[in-house]
Amino acid sequence: MSVDTATVAKIASLARLKVSEAELEAMVPELNGILAWVEQLGEVDVTGVEPMTAVIPNTLRLREDVVTDGDIRDKVLANAPAAEHGFFGVPKVIE
Repeated sequence: MSVDTATVAKIASLARLKVSEAELEAMVPELNGILAWVEQLGEVDVTGVEPMTAVIPNTLRLREDVVTDGDIRDKVLANAPAAEHGFFGVPKVIE
């Protein structure tokens, strides 16, 4: 697959990028090089290779999900400009 100047201009338009004619001409071989490299990747034989998310084995460090500090609603609401019935008071938005 290869792109031409019109295709690069269309991509720039879709991305809302202002690109001059000289920049368009310079981008054509760059994008064609990228697409050629992606086509090369498609030719690589990956049978027997397991999918992975990282190149090194990782295990997540998990902790117990317990409440360590709670029942501080009054302290939190003390910082609120307006507190109503145990909740943050906000101005009315819809008439």
